[in-house]
Amino acid sequence: MGAKEIVKGIYIVGGSDITDPKDCSVYLIDAGELVLIDTGAGSSVDAITGNIAHLGFDPEKITMIILTHCHIDHVGGAHVFRERFGSRVVMHELDAGVVERGDNRMTAAYWYGVNFAPLSIDIRISGEKQILKFPKGDIVCLHTPGHTPGSISIYTDTGEGRVLFGQDIHGPFFAEFGADISRWQNSMEKLLALRADILCEGHFGVYRPNEKVTEYIERYLEEYGE
Repeated sequence: MGAKEIVKGIYIVGGSDITDPKDCSVYLIDAGELVLIDTGAGSSVDAITGNIAHLGFDPEKITMIILTHCHIDHVGGAHVFRERFGSRVVMHELDAGVVERGDNRMTAAYWYGVNFAPLSIDIRISGEKQILKFPKGDIVCLHTPGHTPGSISIYTDTGEGRVLFGQDIHGPFFAEFGADISRWQNSMEKLLALRADILCEGHFGVYRPNEKVTEYIERYLEEYGE
């Protein structure tokens, strides 16, 4: 499997079966500026940028990286994207401290046997919702804690429906990383209420139409609600 278009203007450019087994799913949005959602674990930045170029985009135009939470498989490549392209890094304030101090335990970098250097966050999301404005439309960041305290989910409305980026809906939920099942359940109800047409998940692919999105989320609510 390689990089591919999900809907017009939205692409998957990285992931465990695309770039590196350690990577989360990495998504690209052509919002008039290029926006990257998560960055993988760090060793596959060249592969991700190669995929972006193969799709016909200039990686130099990646103006923003939105990090959905603080774990290494999502944030590990952010340093390189900023250094190469000057991309601004966006993250919820409740996970930002972990990244800014280079916390190798809370990022789970030690699980991967790598060192995560401190990384400053350019835009800290606070509160429940933040709307990011772009030439081709809005990208909405929602605070959806549970997997980590500062986990966010992202959605954007396209001509082909509402696309939701719900990284790590499936968990796991470890107390040492600040996980909270009760807060996660509330977060999942928020995502269900969005009535998304397409779900771009953090490790397990893309789900469509809304019936399959709903089924996917509800399956985990049932599993962890027992």
